[in-house]
Amino acid sequence: MEKRAILAAVLMAGLLILYQTLFAPAPPPPAPVQAPVEPKPAPLPPPTPLPQKVQRPADIPRRMVFVESPLFHATVGSDGGKLHDWVLHYRGDKPMVVPGALGPRGVMVQRPGGAAEGVAFTVKEERLTLGPHRPRGELALTGQDAFGLRVTEALRFEAQDFRVEIALRLENRQAVPQLVELLLPWSTPKKWPEDQKEGFQGQRPTRVIRHSGGEIHRDDLEKVGDVTDEGRWVGLESDWYLAAWIPLTPGFKLVASKGGNGTVEISLKATPPPLASGQVWEGRALLYVGPKEYDRLKALGVGLEGAIDFGGFPLPRRYGGLPMEWLGVPILWLMNFFTRYIGNYGLAIILLTVITKILFYPLTLKSLASMKAMQALQPQINALRAKYAKDPQRLQRETMELYRKHKVNPMGGCLPMVIQIPIFYALYLVFQYAVELQNAAFLCIGKAPGWLPLLGGEELWICNLAHYDPTYVLPVLMGVSMFVQQKMSPTVGDPRQAKVMLVLPLVFTFMFLNLPSGLVLYWFVSNVLQILQQHYMDRRGRSVKISGKEAKEGQRA
Repeated sequence: MEKRAILAAVLMAGLLILYQTLFAPAPPPPAPVQAPVEPKPAPLPPPTPLPQKVQRPADIPRRMVFVESPLFHATVGSDGGKLHDWVLHYRGDKPMVVPGALGPRGVMVQRPGGAAEGVAFTVKEERLTLGPHRPRGELALTGQDAFGLRVTEALRFEAQDFRVEIALRLENRQAVPQLVELLLPWSTPKKWPEDQKEGFQGQRPTRVIRHSGGEIHRDDLEKVGDVTDEGRWVGLESDWYLAAWIPLTPGFKLVASKGGNGTVEISLKATPPPLASGQVWEGRALLYVGPKEYDRLKALGVGLEGAIDFGGFPLPRRYGGLPMEWLGVPILWLMNFFTRYIGNYGLAIILLTVITKILFYPLTLKSLASMKAMQALQPQINALRAKYAKDPQRLQRETMELYRKHKVNPMGGCLPMVIQIPIFYALYLVFQYAVELQNAAFLCIGKAPGWLPLLGGEELWICNLAHYDPTYVLPVLMGVSMFVQQKMSPTVGDPRQAKVMLVLPLVFTFMFLNLPSGLVLYWFVSNVLQILQQHYMDRRGRSVKISGKEAKEGQRA
């Protein structure tokens, strides 16, 4: 078998990974997106203030309501319905809101030429506890601004979900029409305060993401421009977590903008028609604050699962690579499906590897047969090399004629390897960006004693499939399995190629040292299954036989 082709195909996968993780240049800064200029409505006469003084938000005592569920706990303030606290109960406590730095600013009302102002609400509840006894609950907040506009907000929580449904109602209680805009903003700092970085490593937002025009747009926080657009949702994301506004009724626009004091703000903006005296406007929106679990995001039905980036192949998507959702999504779905029943992502990876091997079994048979055929033809190939050593073109023609005569495909041995490269790469991206696999254990023993050299305090053995194996046992096992596989493979008699193939397992071992242990587990199990398949084929004697007469003819050629 010509193993040089296999070497090139395998190393391509390694180069793709190294390029993706180490050498891919940062994308060029996108051109700032200009917000479409909307015609401003004709100014209305200023509304008549109420006869008596109406309390401003600062004048009304702020009240806090505590919401507790199995998935999160939150603190809702009467100052505009602002979320002062939101902590996920997701593999430990994960704060998503920092007072004064990150989070929603509550309901804001803005009039033409004026600044957006919060609404001072009143709320009766002091605590809302959700669970099996109470799977869902609602907070009702009511308030009125200084111009007689009554604002009602209902927050609907569910015990087993990370979303909040928000129902808004505006009622003009003045004698003159009122023209207002309603804002639901969420802000974040571009640069995180040092004293607030603790506990926010994985869920700290790094990009603005929005779905508009049928496409998903991403911008780093430092490069966000002012955008007002219609679309399905807008959010702030990290690799594994997301806070997103989702309009449920027409009339909302998606807004992303640079705020003051080095902040970035996303919001939903509604511009109701002028409200006549006694007229009512109603709108609904959804707020999702939680992990990027594919099944949860898909269930919302608005394409929010597109917030999970499965990358591109063979280049990152931003450089024109082929989107990998077509392969990454089925792989993640299968792993989630298996884990529901066997309860372990490591076992799910092993089962996925077995299924992959079964699907490619016909190709593997052809590959092994091709390798055996190449081995049987090796004496004739060596004879041709000796005869036409000074005529490379003639040697190439005669060699290809020999392959054609015996119906041998010199590339047949590497076909299964080439086909598995996209699967391997998709798995790599799944381990990088699927939150389900973060901190997912396989054979976790616990933390090593602090006095243990090199491993003190490390979790043993595979406590996080998305992280490299701190003991390096799994990469070494993978290298050993690859070495055994190479020794079992039919040789081609070329000493230079033989040396390269013997060194290749060592090269791969070093390449895999710092890759996600789940990926190394997949490759190790795949090697073991390949060894078993090859042993089975050798026992069954599935090889291409070449008669002695043909061998003699080849040597006389």
